[in-house]
Amino acid sequence: MCLAIPVKVVEVGAGDTAIVELDGVRKEVSLALLADVQVGDYVILHVGYALSKLDPEEAKRTLALFAELNESGTIGETAAS
Repeated sequence: MCLAIPVKVVEVGAGDTAIVELDGVRKEVSLALLADVQVGDYVILHVGYALSKLDPEEAKRTLALFAELNESGTIGETAAS
């Protein structure tokens, strides 16, 4: 199963790269598939590539749902099945 997650862009680098953050974890990703990404934007991240921009409110709702699933243990049970 593949999972794409919303992450916040905290730094735009050179050569189509950016630093994104999720729950305090930062990672360098590729912006090669997107144009006009700015610091503060939310993007959908999959295997190191930002696939699309996401509305900030939608990103926050999605992240809240992931957090709720994680707290309930549902995410771990699904991944183990």
